[in-house]
Amino acid sequence: MSMLSEFKTFALKGNVMDMAVGIIIGAAFGKIVSSLVADVLMPPIGLLMAGIDFSNLGWTLKPAVTDASGAVTTEAVVIHYGQFLQYTLDFLIVSFCVFLLVKGINSLRAQEEAPPEAPPEPSTEERLLGEIRDLLKSKSKAAV
Repeated sequence: MSMLSEFKTFALKGNVMDMAVGIIIGAAFGKIVSSLVADVLMPPIGLLMAGIDFSNLGWTLKPAVTDASGAVTTEAVVIHYGQFLQYTLDFLIVSFCVFLLVKGINSLRAQEEAPPEAPPEPSTEERLLGEIRDLLKSKSKAAV
């Protein structure tokens, strides 16, 4: 089998296509969650914390160096912990949503895979009627 035909067989398997669709949908979902965190959740949280914009928070380790004309010759060295907080919140929201999605899918699978319930035991009357039927059948066979 040539390498091209082997790759074609691999690429066209259902699992690979499902994975590709999942990655594409996951990337789009990640953008939605990032927007939710940056544009909806973080502004009220920043307002509650005296108007702090988390995306601009950081520790300046070394300030920017400028020349006499005011042009920046060396950029500042900054640890942007505000971005880290925002990305952490993104991650927590995405992972919680994925958890809920997986939990829902697993519960649906459990319902599908659950063995059917056994039929209920016959009542005493039904059992007695069945015995009478069997006795009548055996007598009618014996008479023939």
